Amino acid sequence: MTVPWGGLSCCLSAAALYLLGKSSGKDAEVLRSVTKVSQLKDLAQLLETACKVLPLVVTISGRVSSDTPITCEYSGLRGVIVEETAEQHFLKHNDAGSWIQDSALMLSMSKEVPWYVDDGTGRVFVVGARGATGLTLTVASEVFEESGRSLARGTLDYLQGLKMLGVKRIERVLPTGTSLTVVGEAVKDDIGAIRIQRPSKGPFYVSPKSIDQLIANLGNWARVYKYASMGFTVFGVYLLAKHAIQYIMQRRRRWDLQKRVLAAAAAQRLQQDNEDSNGKTETETSKKDRLMPDLCVICLEQEYNAVFVPCGHMCCCTTCSSHLTSCPLCRRRIEQVVKTFRH
Repeated sequence: MTVPWGGLSCCLSAAALYLLGKSSGKDAEVLRSVTKVSQLKDLAQLLETACKVLPLVVTISGRVSSDTPITCEYSGLRGVIVEETAEQHFLKHNDAGSWIQDSALMLSMSKEVPWYVDDGTGRVFVVGARGATGLTLTVASEVFEESGRSLARGTLDYLQGLKMLGVKRIERVLPTGTSLTVVGEAVKDDIGAIRIQRPSKGPFYVSPKSIDQLIANLGNWARVYKYASMGFTVFGVYLLAKHAIQYIMQRRRRWDLQKRVLAAAAAQRLQQDNEDSNGKTETETSKKDRLMPDLCVICLEQEYNAVFVPCGHMCCCTTCSSHLTSCPLCRRRIEQVVKTFRH
């Protein structure tokens, strides 16, 4: 019996999508339960009255600011997180004799300075934002510097199967003044400054979307995963049921064939016993006509015309015999099939 990999993979995919949908729905419920701070000046008083045992997970909103912002080298934008990447682009000579374009990462650098969100009533520092969910950096600049290598270096690269095109530099930045929503644990450090950090257990979001948009987005993804899981489940069950039905029908056909073969063999032995007891003499052709059916016991469509060697039984056509390894009557291994002509 072959394993129905298609049905099993669909069912496993449905289970994975169900777990993703359940996780997204749970995250949406957690975001609904966090404490919303409308003004940052109220967060200090909230920390004083909050439980000291359980972490205080809050959501705040404000504009990004810093006392020591970073100035981007190419765009001149001021930000608090700057990522710079440099990729070497070149043409590579492949085995087919043509040139294909490829690239390799040369530089990946990230800078971050202490920063906070400010809503006009207060400021709250954000720690570990690069590991938060939902953080997106704006592409500040994208510059392509053409290769200016010397003739000797270019010739050497060409002999190695390379043609240098240039370097592509990309700057991504979290600019100052960006409106952000931050969800995390609110704590006070040693000097009394309030900061938001990743909680030991709970959500940590830094996103330009509002808290209501984050909840709605998670809810939408939960529904998408749910419907996709239902679709994969229905299709997987259909494939498994189809495979099971085909297997049952195949087994039933084998059982019917076995019954017909055994009935034909029993009829042959009974007829031989009757002939031996009555002393009847008949020609070999008439014996075969009465003792054995004219049709192949496998397909029941063509007349049998193949003799199995070494057992000597003849009950199948040459077409069906080509798919057999043992005789259907005696189960002896077939070494050779000889085609016969009855007329």
